[in-house]
Amino acid sequence: MLDKRKFYIDGAWVDPITPNDLDVINPATEQPVAVISMGSAADIDRAVAAAKKAFQSYSRTSLDERIALLEKLLAIYTRRYDEMARTITLELGAPITMSTEQQAHVGIGHLEGFIDGLKRLKTREELPNGDLVLREPVGVCGLITPWNWPINQIALKVVPALATGSTCVLKPSEFTPLNALLYAEMVHEAGFPAGTFNLVNGDGLNVGAALSKHRDVDMMSFTGSTRAGTAVSRDAAETVKRVTLELGGKSPNIVFEDADLEERVTGSVLECFNNSGQSCDAPTRLLVQRSVYDKAVDIAKRAGSAVSVGNPEKEGAHIGPLVSDIQYGRVQALITAGIAEGAELLVGGAGRPEGFETGYYVKPTIFAGVNNGMRIAREEVFGPVLAIIPFDTEEEAIEIANDTAYGLAAYVQTGDAARAERVAGRLRAGMVHINGAPHRYGSPFGGYKQSGNGREGGIFGLEDFLEIKTVHRPDAN
Repeated sequence: MLDKRKFYIDGAWVDPITPNDLDVINPATEQPVAVISMGSAADIDRAVAAAKKAFQSYSRTSLDERIALLEKLLAIYTRRYDEMARTITLELGAPITMSTEQQAHVGIGHLEGFIDGLKRLKTREELPNGDLVLREPVGVCGLITPWNWPINQIALKVVPALATGSTCVLKPSEFTPLNALLYAEMVHEAGFPAGTFNLVNGDGLNVGAALSKHRDVDMMSFTGSTRAGTAVSRDAAETVKRVTLELGGKSPNIVFEDADLEERVTGSVLECFNNSGQSCDAPTRLLVQRSVYDKAVDIAKRAGSAVSVGNPEKEGAHIGPLVSDIQYGRVQALITAGIAEGAELLVGGAGRPEGFETGYYVKPTIFAGVNNGMRIAREEVFGPVLAIIPFDTEEEAIEIANDTAYGLAAYVQTGDAARAERVAGRLRAGMVHINGAPHRYGSPFGGYKQSGNGREGGIFGLEDFLEIKTVHRPDAN
């Protein structure tokens, strides 16, 4: 079993102030694979002090110096790429093929997107009125990241903090801490100055709250549940620090009668089940025009039945387990609720798949005949569960799509380009995907309403980590 009980603070691996061991569980076997230490407020104090001290000099480094450091980090990450993929499979349960092609790859894609954004960033701009606008690093950043796409969110927070000249303290999820510790090794090897990046493991209630409340932290960037995001905002309010949030979602996926049904419904099912459904922007509400509803349901049933569950260590297109017994219980409760509320079970259902008595595996599940008032249509399941809802008109589709507390992503499937853009313009979501278009590196990621605030990725993600200073200069005349 791996011993990973040290924290990375002020450029060195250090012991926690008070030992507090926690096992890291492989979700496919339910067995411990590593031991970490859970930190305390005292560990956060030590990490924040290091970040505050380092900010004094690091904030004055040039863009070229920081780009050079990021390019070193990119080279190191590329060299250790397979190690990162294996680590994510071990602690998250993502199948190795998916970890290699998707989970680990975001660490390269986002880093390249930020380097490109940094090269285009204007840190000094003269206004037409003669005043000068400066963009300066925000300060010490507290970063809290989730378990479902772990290195994705670490890269989307750590990289822009360091790129803009800020310093940071990272608290990764205690369910998937190993990839974060590996990333810390890479940051260290790249030669970032001591104290610019720090890592303390722990839970949200203690370590996360201590970070959010800390008077020497200038900004909090959090990704996770809406419930936890409100707690971070509340904790940060006393010191009026900047808070950016990327939270939950219940993304609508509108399929019009003129869409390529076979391609787009099948693709929608696979997208919903990707990462075992553990994605905040997953298209979990499939809204289908009634004139093609029955055909779409048949296609979805066929596509869902073909999705298999498998051992994460084996290559292939199967899905793996959920991350933990806690998550397994939540998903099972919502599947049971869907059945109790009268939705038509097309595929899957409650319980583990046959042959997978060990591990947090869930049957890929599809419900038809869902209405937007059911729990499976309103709550974020965060598992491989799809709800199919009929609609009659474009106006009704938009109304159902927007009838949610969330607003992270939305999807539109249609053969009419004008309709696609018209509908996209009326959906209350931060991102709209048309006919299977993917999210691309460098584009802003984030949502409306209870899906959070702020944007991550590329030059838009850098802006959240910058303060604006206006310098009023005397009239040259």
